[in-house]
Amino acid sequence: MKTTRNFARGSLAAVVVLSASSTFSYASPQDYEFQLLSEEVRQGSDAEVSVRLVDKRNGQAVSDAVIFTTRMDMAPEGMETMTTQVQELPSEQAGTYKFKTNLSMEGGWRFQLGAKVQGEGETVTGEVVVKATP
Repeated sequence: MKTTRNFARGSLAAVVVLSASSTFSYASPQDYEFQLLSEEVRQGSDAEVSVRLVDKRNGQAVSDAVIFTTRMDMAPEGMETMTTQVQELPSEQAGTYKFKTNLSMEGGWRFQLGAKVQGEGETVTGEVVVKATP
């Protein structure tokens, strides 16, 4: 009788755990996307680029992500080795991340980013193309 009762408890616990885990939706890095606020940015040493990190499942901007990798290069123009430094700036808008860089030439600049999102185990990565204009 005691064995049957322990088996029943164990079975009930397994059903509860399985049903609870099926109601939670875990995100993956592919559920996030970096979006430019403006595709065209004025060329120069004080160019400012702003991006929004969006959760594609609900369309909401993601606040408090930690941007730890940035790379700006001219890969869209066939010059991937031409890079420039990127400095993060304070942003007044939640979910928007602002950067200062030197867009020394007109044309397309690829901006690659890596971020840690709270509650996510994997790194969120993405890239956008900025067009430097005179």
